Amino acid sequence: MKSWRSAWSLLGLALAAGVPAHATGTATRLAFQLADVRDLVRLSQPRIAPDGRHIALIVTRADWKTDKNEPRIELVDVASGKTRVLTWQRKGIAALQWSHAGTRLAFLAEAPAPAASSVSGTAADAPAAGKDAKPMPQIFVMSMEGGDPQQITQAPRGVEGFAWSPHDARIAYITADAPANAKALAQHDGAFEVTDGNFELRNALAPSHLWVVASSGGTATRLTEGRYSLQTDRQGTPYPAWSADGKQIAFIRYPGPYWGPSFHSVVDVVDASGGGPHTLSDQQGAMTVRYAPGSSARYAYLRPRNGDENNGNAVYVGEAGHDRDVSADLARNIDTYAWMPDGRSLLLSGELGTRSVLWLQPLHGQARVLDLGEVNVEDQPSVARDGAIAFIGSTSTHPDELYVLRHAGAPPRRLTDLNAFVGQRLLGRTQSIAWNGPDGFHEDGVLVYPVHYAAGQRYPLVLVIHGGPEGASTVVFSPLTQLLSAAGFLVFEPNYRGSTNLGDAYQHAIFRDTGAGPGRDVMAGLAAVEKLGIVDTNRIGVSGWSYGGYMTAWLSGHYDVWKAAVAGAALTDWVMDYTISYYQTGDTYFFGGSPWVAKYHDIWRAQSPIAYAQNVKAPTLIMGDVGDGNVPLVNSYEWYHALRDNGVSVRFYAYPVDTHFPEDIVQATDVYRRWVDWMTQYLH
Repeated sequence: MKSWRSAWSLLGLALAAGVPAHATGTATRLAFQLADVRDLVRLSQPRIAPDGRHIALIVTRADWKTDKNEPRIELVDVASGKTRVLTWQRKGIAALQWSHAGTRLAFLAEAPAPAASSVSGTAADAPAAGKDAKPMPQIFVMSMEGGDPQQITQAPRGVEGFAWSPHDARIAYITADAPANAKALAQHDGAFEVTDGNFELRNALAPSHLWVVASSGGTATRLTEGRYSLQTDRQGTPYPAWSADGKQIAFIRYPGPYWGPSFHSVVDVVDASGGGPHTLSDQQGAMTVRYAPGSSARYAYLRPRNGDENNGNAVYVGEAGHDRDVSADLARNIDTYAWMPDGRSLLLSGELGTRSVLWLQPLHGQARVLDLGEVNVEDQPSVARDGAIAFIGSTSTHPDELYVLRHAGAPPRRLTDLNAFVGQRLLGRTQSIAWNGPDGFHEDGVLVYPVHYAAGQRYPLVLVIHGGPEGASTVVFSPLTQLLSAAGFLVFEPNYRGSTNLGDAYQHAIFRDTGAGPGRDVMAGLAAVEKLGIVDTNRIGVSGWSYGGYMTAWLSGHYDVWKAAVAGAALTDWVMDYTISYYQTGDTYFFGGSPWVAKYHDIWRAQSPIAYAQNVKAPTLIMGDVGDGNVPLVNSYEWYHALRDNGVSVRFYAYPVDTHFPEDIVQATDVYRRWVDWMTQYLH
């Protein structure tokens, strides 16, 4: 389901190189258990200071009693590893950014809705008055010399993304306009025209535009306006990009605020002093633009290779009106990138086989993979002016921690040990596994052994299929996989065509073959695992979330080998899903055109698991979120009634949240519990 529909990362990732259960000194240690999930600490958004001496990052812990995630900004000294906390009890922390001088740190956090009298600009920019106004993300700036963070914006509808100017005097930010029907809404008339929206919308969306404010706060100045937008309802945080001379600001221009037409995005630029924008690059599908260090002419951005949405994302570099794919020789998906200080090379991240790696990519020449040992990259890396690199990493036996590379050729050094308790748990031994799949593809996946595995015995096997489909199973720590391992299961996480880890040809092969081809890939992988002689072939279950749920439904209707199935947030009906979801245009790239056009209609139906529901025999657990705008829960309702009406043993649990996977600790843990219990009930 493309990257916009990738499953929750902990469910879509795999394990490798775990600790054998029979290792010396393990007799008194416990296997990873459900109660441990609440103690996992999540690290994100590492930002290394320009001088490379400190790294700011967001550290999030879950409070079981309140069922709330509690993020805070922490500052790590690179030399000593000592940490100090910079924020307390702030909600919605995101988008950390150092000033260029490294003396201040800016971030987004929730703030009370501003009063109308505090907002400058036109009447249309004023906030909606009333006691029900919700807190909105605003920009805060913190001095590294001490003192409380200062709120510098009063954007009525909150700030979506921002960037410091080169000399730190100003900050450019993106915020949504007032609703076009604001006057009608004030009179309780909320009717809106349905265009590119989805069935969950309750109001028309307004475009987002660019403003500039002094970094000390004050009156903000609007720089762009119009029906186009600098953000959509489903994109990540948008970051404008200042040229080195501070005269221009580049941004991604979308046709409007809806995600559907977002594939036609281009790179625009506007004078920081005002005036109309003009197009910097007309290559459609552009994302994440950044100027090279010290340059006002050279820039980079992500875009699907050759503009084909079924290819992986490539890094394009533009200058003097000429753009080219500098990552063409890799011919694979790039997740993120960052400029290196010389402005003549870039740091890329992405999947390579069952690893998540970094490449150093010169503007001219071959990329080289950095040696990270067993560490896999879990977040966008950050680069200091001296070339030091900070990133969040994970291994198969250890969750998120902060790492630093002194330079691109140095080994990684771990700076934190926030998830140290996992080292006291018994974990399943894991290994990467490869096989020759159908259509000439060389394929791979990850296999996890039961915690108390004994050679010569055969074990029940659970497939955990990653989401996406543009995702990959890689060798990182996964709570779900370890919980299944602790329950006595072999766990197999196969990659399949459409995955991002084996190059563009493999990723592109899902075009007009969304179910049958990936299904053959998975079954070829299962056969490879069975050849190891460790699987009880009478006790095999299949499961997954998001596109993993789709694959679970597809495989359940096509192969009669499953004794249990767990379908989480599963797409089951392509036509219905296209019709009500937010990514209609995205789905058409899989099939070549709309299902409502006669020549494309049949393939949409043929690749929908619901068409084969009458073949399903495996007892099935269905789970999903009520307000999931990613894979609407209507898919699960169809699957539930189709299975129940055909006599299949089926249970369906819906979580009352508006996410693709529950983000609170209590309900996320409940998903794990039901998943493991279902497989235990039918496979043990």
